[in-house]
Amino acid sequence: MADRGFDQDLEKRLEDGRKHRLTPVDRIDARGYASEPPEGGLPVLGAAERVVFASNNYLGLTADQHVQNAARQAAATVGTGTGGSRVGTGDTIVNHDLERLLAETLGTERALTFSSGYSANVAAIVTLEPDVVFVDECVHVSTLDGCQLAGAEVVTYDHCDPDALERELRARDDQITAGTQAGGPTDGTDDESWLFVTDSVFSIDGQVAPLEALCAHAEAAGAWILVDESHATGLYAGGGGIAHAEGVADRVHIQTGSLATALASQGGYVAGSSALINCLIDERPFTASAGLTPMAAAAASEALHRSKHGDARERLWENVTRIRDGLQSLGYLVDGDSQILPVRLEQPGLAPEFVAAVADAGIVISGIDTANPRPRCATKTIEHAKSGRSRDTTTEVTDPVTNGAGETGDERERTSPDPSTETVAHERVYVFPMATHTRDDIFDCLEAFQDVGEQFGIL
Repeated sequence: MADRGFDQDLEKRLEDGRKHRLTPVDRIDARGYASEPPEGGLPVLGAAERVVFASNNYLGLTADQHVQNAARQAAATVGTGTGGSRVGTGDTIVNHDLERLLAETLGTERALTFSSGYSANVAAIVTLEPDVVFVDECVHVSTLDGCQLAGAEVVTYDHCDPDALERELRARDDQITAGTQAGGPTDGTDDESWLFVTDSVFSIDGQVAPLEALCAHAEAAGAWILVDESHATGLYAGGGGIAHAEGVADRVHIQTGSLATALASQGGYVAGSSALINCLIDERPFTASAGLTPMAAAAASEALHRSKHGDARERLWENVTRIRDGLQSLGYLVDGDSQILPVRLEQPGLAPEFVAAVADAGIVISGIDTANPRPRCATKTIEHAKSGRSRDTTTEVTDPVTNGAGETGDERERTSPDPSTETVAHERVYVFPMATHTRDDIFDCLEAFQDVGEQFGIL
């Protein structure tokens, strides 16, 4: 009998090495106990409590009593689940309360919530069905999967570089002009729809996108722009993200984000015009999924309220400054201009050992392994469904953050040299401060970095 199953394939993939293992913790907070990977068995928590500097729980609101009480009350009054899709019987008042608050905070007409930030990004792109999507090379991988499902052609531009985007736009215009002047078919490029996509805060390097310049390019091109605020929502003035803080929210057509980062819950959202939201409601990413549970929606609503009216944001940014200044005073190079602090090690392959040594000192951080690097870009082909063209593209996966906000990635049509041998530019480990970290927590983190840095000869 022929073997058409997957046993051998799965075994080979495991022999090639696993990328991730599950390490359960006792709670989602600034400190806690963790288990070794149970591999299907019963988790056994370690004896030593560790301080967590690797979580996207930036405001520390998962442990906030007001947020927890909101979730409890929703469970008691509305129920623990949805019972189905929101276009059926799974729609609740709690969902609408959250969406109204999101739209009000983000400065949009409407908002719509999804079961994850990944789903929100995919839904937005699939609903628009753009012909061409211009993306920053470090956008979340959910953006790229959405492009693939929508049959869109993907064109990437250099990270956080508006000039590089402008060059790609000129190249596209030249292609259209050349096709028109030749008198031949232009493959529909003279009337194709364009979408620009960027994260606002990039988890790979902590950089903030130049939204003002990107909006200007979108307006000049007559294109729409989508900004993924997964690592920004709730952290800036008024509880909004970068678009709101920089005064360009009215120039951004779509804002997406995660409810699993600063808003201490689960799920994601799309915010934009009423027309966009009504169309999203008719698409399968929404209709074929259950809505947020009442507890998740209520927790996110209360967390958003606390981010707007409490002092958590101020405490977060104070802690960010303390840790950044402390690391730099020790002699480390710290990248980025956000709450995400990538710390350079400058020694290839050191990150896993460094992270483990810091963990032994009672501090949890994250890192990227470049000792045995996966290629930064791996060639794959995406079918341009609308035109039947096959496009050679490449994929990058370098994000240290693996949570509800999604992972970053890069799929691009290359006009530059083949990047298949490129690796991550800098060996980095990552520190994610939280509003609930105490001065003692910060001191312990800096002390661990000093001791481990001296141990490995970095300092």
